[in-house]
Amino acid sequence: MHTNYKRIVFFTFIYVTTLFANNTDFLTTYRTEGIKNIAKMFDKELAHENYWKDYLKNIDTSFGYYESNKDILACDKSKFTLSLYQKEKNHFKLIKEYSAFTGKNKGDKITEGDLRTPIGVYNLVQKLTHVDPFYGPMAFVTSYPNIYDQYKGKTGQGIWIHGVPKDQKRDSFTKGCIAINNKNLESLDQKIDISKTVLIINNKSLSKKDLKKSLAHLLADLYAWRYAWIYNNLNDYLAFYAPEFKRFDGMDLTQFKKYKTRIFAKREKKHIRFTNINIIPYPHTKNIYKITFHENYRTNSFTFNGDKVLIAKLTNDKLQIITEK
Repeated sequence: MHTNYKRIVFFTFIYVTTLFANNTDFLTTYRTEGIKNIAKMFDKELAHENYWKDYLKNIDTSFGYYESNKDILACDKSKFTLSLYQKEKNHFKLIKEYSAFTGKNKGDKITEGDLRTPIGVYNLVQKLTHVDPFYGPMAFVTSYPNIYDQYKGKTGQGIWIHGVPKDQKRDSFTKGCIAINNKNLESLDQKIDISKTVLIINNKSLSKKDLKKSLAHLLADLYAWRYAWIYNNLNDYLAFYAPEFKRFDGMDLTQFKKYKTRIFAKREKKHIRFTNINIIPYPHTKNIYKITFHENYRTNSFTFNGDKVLIAKLTNDKLQIITEK
């Protein structure tokens, strides 16, 4: 037996016996079926809301749930500000608020050339250091249009956070980008890691409210969805998809069901692991969330190891996936 496997088995056994010494089900499963079947019981436990309620007790959930995102950039278009929050232990702290220019026209961006700054949740996908002097010393490229924008049929591109002209005047608005003073932009560049930064753009300040109850529902259902996926329960798996679901490539729910029915019919043993989970309330909505995580998926016939994005709604305390990529 491989040394690392022996180590995993040993520490798993210690963990199980310590936590579940008084739990007959766990001990009986280990006694009669061995250590591998304990994993299934753990997978089931992760789909229980009580676990997540307890886990979230001492975590700041004012802005959502974040495992990998360390920096939040919040743009309030009504106040023309861009605020930087940074994670310190389990809490987010306001670091700096910058004055900002946004799009000439009010409201959410819908079409290319409408001179509006989009409302939504975005990543910073690239830092440009060689830009036209009109944009200052650098620019951060955002992920607009994201999959929710595409789902809603929005168009346009090239939404940046950038600076201002060095030697010329400019209007007090942009064509849709977010612009801040050059010194502030350079200071911001020193403070953030763009790979761990999320940009939230709204018509109002970033809302601070306790989201623990909603997040516990979402996290439990995320793992219930995973449980159905791993253990080939097709009906339970598909129950997590909203009637209006449409995948990033245009596949609707009817087509998706047929596709997944073929996959599940193979009855392959699956390894599925989620890490770096982030759940962000979507601005300008009541119950929509952007859920991102790193997915490690492996069967005998297919392997995927990369980032996953879900746009989901919470309806009657139930996760419903609207689109995914």
